[in-house]
Amino acid sequence: MKTIQNSYDAVIIGFGKGGKTLAAFLAKEGWNVAVIEQSALMYGGTCINIACIPTKSLVHSAETSVPYHEAVNEKNRLITSLRQRNFEMVDNQPGATVITGTATFVSPRQMSVRLADTGEEVFIEAEKIFINTGAKPVVPSIPGIEQSQRICTSTTLIDQMSLPEELVIIGAGYIALEFASMYAQFGSRVTLLDRSATFLPNEDRDIADAIKIILSSKGIRLEQGAQIDKIIPGETADTIVYHQGEIQKEVSATAILVAAGRRPVTENLNLPAAGVEQEERGYIRVNEHLQTTAENIWAIGDVNGGPQFTYISLDDFRIIRSQLFPKYGPHTTLDRKYVASSLFITPPLSQVGLREHEAIEQGYRIKVASIPAAASTRAQILRQTEGVLKAVVDADTSKILGCTLLCVNSSELINLVQVVMQAGLDYKILRDTIYTHPSSSEIFNDLFGKI
Repeated sequence: MKTIQNSYDAVIIGFGKGGKTLAAFLAKEGWNVAVIEQSALMYGGTCINIACIPTKSLVHSAETSVPYHEAVNEKNRLITSLRQRNFEMVDNQPGATVITGTATFVSPRQMSVRLADTGEEVFIEAEKIFINTGAKPVVPSIPGIEQSQRICTSTTLIDQMSLPEELVIIGAGYIALEFASMYAQFGSRVTLLDRSATFLPNEDRDIADAIKIILSSKGIRLEQGAQIDKIIPGETADTIVYHQGEIQKEVSATAILVAAGRRPVTENLNLPAAGVEQEERGYIRVNEHLQTTAENIWAIGDVNGGPQFTYISLDDFRIIRSQLFPKYGPHTTLDRKYVASSLFITPPLSQVGLREHEAIEQGYRIKVASIPAAASTRAQILRQTEGVLKAVVDADTSKILGCTLLCVNSSELINLVQVVMQAGLDYKILRDTIYTHPSSSEIFNDLFGKI
């Protein structure tokens, strides 16, 4: 274990994607760097340990009919390996030190750290500080929720070795849908309680309806406009009491997943001591350079209130690198014109740019193309023909305004659309490219051929 010093060129609080990449980079550039992480079980950050990687491992296992307990064991093996690799990626750098403990600001350049192994309090200071503490699930205040022994978050549910027989999910956003799809495929009876009267309100109705059909085909029960009244703990199962309008209903649950949003992890930081302001939702206030209201402090990743994706945290690293080392050129959050996203239900939903209703609302004259996923030969070969593909094109410029893909391999395909959009190319590039056969990407010949 490396000796903890009193002073560093840079301190990074939190081990997320942007932070660990920055730490390794700065160390290679000759800086003396420390990364402070509360728990040894979180080396590598949220994505590797409790979010993207473990859940996608479980999704793959569910899709390939791996028994649940085996899937959890494989997930655990994978994240243990990645956690160690990420620790070594930073701590093996001569100029970098990983400190396991809880950091609290004393001033804009000094903090105390309560070490996890000994409880000892040490004080360190740094010229530059980067906050990378991430976000965590919100648990709403519901009568009976504190008495229940069956409440889970996305973090804790995936560690259960026994598959829940009856899983009730509070929420119907991306995390809720991913878990619903995955656990239904493992064999759980899944109910989604969505307080909104409109399913996936940000999506075009044809896409939302297609997802509904897919969820229903997996046996998932979706309750819209469900306002939860209370949770009644029971010996073998809990009862969730809710109402839809004037009608009161009940549903039994052997596990309850709360997927009702996330909030930034800032409670131990004592941000006022550092002169760091937060916005109304609690996220750290930053400008387009990710600078906080303290001149020597930046915020990286989920804690700064930007899109909560690992690849955004990585781009945060690039933004900070461009400030510290001008040879990498100017880069700010304003450069993010097109950011793709994927929801890993089965099949995955991927999207970039504007949806049809958004393009209309913004006053564009548009052309829209839509084809069923079954039109793809590759989808037929893989026997995954559910879904739909949709593209929105500017009728005046022939530039792609947006694309939504609900189909097998969409999380890969959407990146190709994003590159074309980022380059400002005509949609005909995708329409007329010669693709390998049989491949998923050749469906773009047909999709954009309908414009």
